[in-house]
Amino acid sequence: MKKKQLFALVFIAIAVVFLLVPFNKKQPYITNKGKVFGTFYSITYQHPNHKDLNDSIVKAFEKFDASLSVFNPNSTISKINRNEDGKSDFFFEKMYVEAQKVSSLTDGAFDITVAPLVNAWGFGFKQEEFPSSSTIDSILQYVGYQTISLQNGVLTKQDSRTQIDASAIAKGFSVDIIADLLEQNGCENFLVDIGGEIVAKGRNPKGKKWAIGINKPTESLTQTGEIQSVLYSNSIAMATSGNYRQFYYKDGKKYAHTINPKTGYPVQHQLLSATIVAPSCMTADAFATACMVLGLEKSIALCDSIDEIEGFFICTKNDSLYSIFSSGFEKLLTE
Repeated sequence: MKKKQLFALVFIAIAVVFLLVPFNKKQPYITNKGKVFGTFYSITYQHPNHKDLNDSIVKAFEKFDASLSVFNPNSTISKINRNEDGKSDFFFEKMYVEAQKVSSLTDGAFDITVAPLVNAWGFGFKQEEFPSSSTIDSILQYVGYQTISLQNGVLTKQDSRTQIDASAIAKGFSVDIIADLLEQNGCENFLVDIGGEIVAKGRNPKGKKWAIGINKPTESLTQTGEIQSVLYSNSIAMATSGNYRQFYYKDGKKYAHTINPKTGYPVQHQLLSATIVAPSCMTADAFATACMVLGLEKSIALCDSIDEIEGFFICTKNDSLYSIFSSGFEKLLTE
């Protein structure tokens, strides 16, 4: 064989190897875990350059906390609640716009001005005593999503006693923020889970759809392994709200943490948890809370009336559990 032919064959062989290696090499998945916003997070992703994004994720959490955490005395929302400064920021404005939208669509079942009521019942950022009916009636005078407005970056209240609690929407929003961060860094396959609020895209490490469990409602914090159902998707944003963990008994009666903004009292119905799928986790989070206020029948009607959301609901009847879901949810239950 001539030297020129031999050189050409060797060159072709090297080129083939060079081309095949990158395509056959599968980047491993990275998982970052920790505690944030009073709960736990787990973020699994496949970075194109196998870069660990943990530092960027933590910084994003810190910026978010500085805006919407009611437990951070220096946050934007805390200053607004103390009437020190009505000036908002990027996170607060996005949260506000979505919150007001969901409030309008649910006839006030979702309402970020519910904070004084949540605090009065002992479930918020202030631990008050068990409220009297006169206390509730007094608080209701300055609760209502229509009593606040945001113009030119400044929040205005009709009553200075009005306070805002974004807890029922902020956690879902934080999931969206991290999902956006991953996409901006070139990640196409990932799952972000912050306290059970989830955004998943692409494929899992086995190359299949992400399998996401919906927990069976249980009052025990130690019994978290039972799954009521499993969702399968390559692109999903979902959030779950429930009344089976945060509650207390007084005089033999159970009081759950979901407060009806219109009545001022904890809800009393057979709906234990609501899982909502929506275009964003922030939207899903807010609607899930609204459904826990509305109850089963109104929640099903709500999901069927809004094209962009679907719901999966777990209820109790005669001490047994049963689940029911909106018309478009069934496709997510197929692997």
